[in-house]
Amino acid sequence: MNILITGGAGFIGSHLIEKFIENQYKVIVIDNLLTGSKKNIKHFFENENFTFIDFDVQNHIEVAEDLDYVLHLASAASPKAYSEHPINTLKAGSIGTINTLGLAKAKNAKYLLTSTSEIYGDPLVSPQPESYWGNVNPNGRRSMYDEAKRFAEAAVSSYNRIYDLDTRILRLFNTYGPKMKVNDGRVVTNFISQAITGNDITIYGQGNQTRSFCYIDDTVSGILKAMESAKSEVFNIGNPNEITILQLAEKVIELTNSNSEIKFLKLPDDDPMQRKPDITKANKELDWFPEVTLEEGLKKTIKWVENSID
Repeated sequence: MNILITGGAGFIGSHLIEKFIENQYKVIVIDNLLTGSKKNIKHFFENENFTFIDFDVQNHIEVAEDLDYVLHLASAASPKAYSEHPINTLKAGSIGTINTLGLAKAKNAKYLLTSTSEIYGDPLVSPQPESYWGNVNPNGRRSMYDEAKRFAEAAVSSYNRIYDLDTRILRLFNTYGPKMKVNDGRVVTNFISQAITGNDITIYGQGNQTRSFCYIDDTVSGILKAMESAKSEVFNIGNPNEITILQLAEKVIELTNSNSEIKFLKLPDDDPMQRKPDITKANKELDWFPEVTLEEGLKKTIKWVENSID
């Protein structure tokens, strides 16, 4: 199988490549390294089945090889990253999606978009099923990411309807684990690095907002199941076990044996109060369900962060 993956030098993409190479797939990675890192994929560079192209998906994409699958992951994905690169984030989700869809159409390849739970905004429904349209502020501080992904979903759905392109859309919920950037502001690695270094653990608001954290191995298995499926559908991929941010901070302090204190800061605008996926559809149609407990995943991530800081 020949696979092209955008954003392959990033957190989720690099884990996917591990599986593709294990299966002897030929993999072409396109990444402009705005938020990705060659460190995540450098061990593949000598592999004959691996090709890396330093390229921006905002430009027209041409490759000589036949392709069986195009996976579009390229995007800034943390609030810190997409706040620092708002226009690039919007273009990756709009122009980048159109360009990768055009490539898939030209190659008669299947197509998978990694979307996000952020398309639900600050949800008024819990848990959030795929049928929920969301509660989104299109002009807010997070809107560049939310709206880029909502446009991307609309583009993928249009290519599916108009050109009969074989597509899948996966809405990922708060994936965490090794290879996450320690300093990109995402809550799991932020709390862990603060706890390890003995700094205050900073919570925005009172910590009663909830999230549902999905370990990277489970997210990857969900993506692989969707790729193998004949279903040209939208699926939530996440762990339905909901936890407050305060509970997460307390759990990290416990697992790291840290003396860190918890410090409460002003809640940013448009920070959603709840995240909990309804994964009934993925469970029934993809035979997928997350297996890694939060404590097990946190322990693995703590070890990764400790090695990264050292």
